[in-house]
Amino acid sequence: MSNNNGKNRICQIIDEKKSLFTDASDKIWGFAETRFQLTESADVLCRVLEDEGFEIQRGCGGMEDAFIASYGSGKPVIGILAEYDALGNLNQEADLPEKKAMEQGKPGHGCGHNALGAGALAGATGIKEYMKENNISGTVRLYGCPAEESGSGKAFMARAGLFNGLDAILSWHPMNETAIWGFSSLANYQVYFNFKGISAHAASSPELGRSALDAVELMSMGVNYLREHVIQEARIHYAYIDAGGTSPNVVQPTASVLYFIRAPRSSQVQEIFERVVDVAKGAALMTGTTMELQWDSACAEYIVNDTLGKVMYDNMRYLGNPKFTKEDYDYAEQFTNTLTDVEKNIYARKIRQYFPHKSNEEAEALSKKSMMDELVPYFMTNAAMAGSTDVGDASWHAPTAQMTTACYPAGTSAHSWQYVACGKSDAVHNGLLYAGKVIAMTALDVLTDPDMLKKAQEEYKKQLGGESYHCPIPAEVQPK
Repeated sequence: MSNNNGKNRICQIIDEKKSLFTDASDKIWGFAETRFQLTESADVLCRVLEDEGFEIQRGCGGMEDAFIASYGSGKPVIGILAEYDALGNLNQEADLPEKKAMEQGKPGHGCGHNALGAGALAGATGIKEYMKENNISGTVRLYGCPAEESGSGKAFMARAGLFNGLDAILSWHPMNETAIWGFSSLANYQVYFNFKGISAHAASSPELGRSALDAVELMSMGVNYLREHVIQEARIHYAYIDAGGTSPNVVQPTASVLYFIRAPRSSQVQEIFERVVDVAKGAALMTGTTMELQWDSACAEYIVNDTLGKVMYDNMRYLGNPKFTKEDYDYAEQFTNTLTDVEKNIYARKIRQYFPHKSNEEAEALSKKSMMDELVPYFMTNAAMAGSTDVGDASWHAPTAQMTTACYPAGTSAHSWQYVACGKSDAVHNGLLYAGKVIAMTALDVLTDPDMLKKAQEEYKKQLGGESYHCPIPAEVQPK
């Protein structure tokens, strides 16, 4: 059977089983579980995988709802990444083009991980079935990865050595456009700084008090001065977790702040982190308080792989532009109408960047469509996007390629109520099936083209430049 015939068969397999994948996506959307508490969502995926003949290992990397589903034996070993966690306080009624929570304050799938997990499931199932039909050797592993949004589940999996021995890694993300993921990401440390002082009556005996809140405020001031003296690409964010109470007439005995520290390379984050710790120590010394570090999580930068990325993109071109019905465009238009002029202008500029070969008139016409129905031209850069992903921790272990597909109305933003509302739409279903087909076809290329895989691995080693993966999360810190 020719490679194209094989890829056509893979697409046929996924189409024949599509209700398994779209139903899984919709169920996970309904559960909307967060961080490491993802039992129902993981159960949905594992039930399908078990029925499809995968061997399931649960409770991986110290996380109850992390799993590895394996099929086959021997080399090459291909990892496919699945996510299924939601975001806090983003509950939203499905298909409604106005902001309206079903349950105020509850989570919602505002980044499409319900579809991400189901699309990865489709890809793993498609290539597994084709391997079985054609007696192809090799191993496929679907990694069920909790807490991408907050908690960096893949970093804990990497720390446990679960990505060791992989030959290639494939992933995707639902977005507004169909494109190769052609850029790196910012490495990120997430750390709590907890200060303890001494309470006292703020009026009658302030000299007896030692304010933990003063310490946090001094730390924040010191870090704000530090911002001038770090690399331009670095980002330092913070949020007060505990301000010591609600009584101004009491010297606050406790205060806590959560810091996110980001930079293009893990080594750069480590350097900045050490300086932030020194600022925190200075704040404690100035206020007569004590400071304790508490790690939450961390993630490494994403290592791009041009060789494997081009193979994935060739399979995207083989499938062609995403296809939408009139009903899809009309549905999406209800949500694009909720965007502000500023949001529409930002999206229009984005389209001009994605399609530099188009005239201004063509780009403007494309930016006014309610769904992005063209394949974004291939690009690859080592520059980092202004965000982080724990896919980076996996990418330090093998050549990695990932893509996005057009699932959401043009111009809407991830982590928004619009994304949640559209999470069970036909466009999302079509997008996850498209991604599953591309992942499965790319896996077939990895299985059958050893020269390509060797080239991708040589590029990967060159990208690392002799460095090896190091997880900065201390061994005693467990996911929670």
